[in-house]
Amino acid sequence: MTSSTSSRSAHWKWLVCGLLLCASVLLYLDRQTLPNVASRVTKEFNLRQEQYGDVEMYFGYAFAVGAFLWGCVADKWSVRWLYPALVLAWSAMGFLTGLVKDYESLLVCRTLLGFFESGHWPCALKTTQRLLARDERTLGNSVLQSGASLGAVMTPLVMKFMLAGRTEPGVWREPFLVIGAVGVLWVVAWFLMLKEKDFGNGESAPEAASPAVPQREENFFAIFTDRRFWALVVVVAAINICWQVVRAWLPKFLIEGKGYAEADALGFNSLYYIATDIGCLGAGAAALWLVKRGWEVHRSRATVFGVCALLTSLTAVAAALPQGWALLGVLLVVAGGSLGLFPCYYSFSQELSTKHQGKVTGILGTVAWATSSPCQKFFGRLVDQTGSFNEGIALAGLAPLVGYAALILLWREPKADRPVSVG
Repeated sequence: MTSSTSSRSAHWKWLVCGLLLCASVLLYLDRQTLPNVASRVTKEFNLRQEQYGDVEMYFGYAFAVGAFLWGCVADKWSVRWLYPALVLAWSAMGFLTGLVKDYESLLVCRTLLGFFESGHWPCALKTTQRLLARDERTLGNSVLQSGASLGAVMTPLVMKFMLAGRTEPGVWREPFLVIGAVGVLWVVAWFLMLKEKDFGNGESAPEAASPAVPQREENFFAIFTDRRFWALVVVVAAINICWQVVRAWLPKFLIEGKGYAEADALGFNSLYYIATDIGCLGAGAAALWLVKRGWEVHRSRATVFGVCALLTSLTAVAAALPQGWALLGVLLVVAGGSLGLFPCYYSFSQELSTKHQGKVTGILGTVAWATSSPCQKFFGRLVDQTGSFNEGIALAGLAPLVGYAALILLWREPKADRPVSVG
């Protein structure tokens, strides 16, 4: 920790992680509002499934561009000022989505939403890297990531509360306006809780630098010669294909694919994301527990990642099941595994660099969205052609196993006696 943060109370850094969780909640509230009313929107604007896939695809492409851009900016500018500016920007795009009058305007708002939301992860991960020791980061990143689940849980509940029994055209716009206005509250809390000095001089916690994990900081381009980076390229693509495809299409899968009523599908959607939150926090806790039991840090993370990848592969089972409790139960297991992958991945990425964490996060974020976004259009086209959501859902859940294979084949911990260069 920096000298400034070390003078804080022992609980302060975890309160900051809680604030980062709230940012993830806001991000997913703004992001998930559209999938939860997708059937209404596609009907009102008379869209094909592929056109809805285009909306998600352009959101993802903008996220890919923004991830690299904001990652570079986060390494140069003060995160204390950049982060809240981005929160306000994506909240504004969410609000404006509630005012769109046609498909083209919807496409523009969702594209800009993706662009600004992409800055969340570089800023948040720089914050946890600065405040938490190496063995604490997987748990801290679990807290951060679990906000995605909480936001996704809350969104269908808000939608159900605001839209239940209401079928008039355009009523779906109201949640966008309400949710988009909430970001101002988070910005106030951020400035009250963190000062510029809390980020120190840009160094991570001293105890985070392990002799087994030398930190090569002077030359940014040396990262591209590191096999661990290329392992994470495959990992981040695989886990995001799984997460983003299911996130965007789950309500339609249940309503149009399995025949559930909208209210029932929205209720289960909340339950699904409660399960993702349990899986996310459970993955972080399991990794820390294994370390406390004497396991090496990387081994503990990789083991948890592998278990989670096996759980997501059960989408192949869910696709074959009819409407009923068995289907819903399998989906809940998939949910836990799908988000449990992320805190492990974030912790892997934080091993690559301290000085260039923002750029590393941004580049990998660009890879994630550049690979997962075309899958949205492919999914929609597949549904239009086959009349079924099953094939796409099944394929999405198998992707993390490819990421796990890359992790096992390519990741090598650096030698402890290797020269260390710290920027």
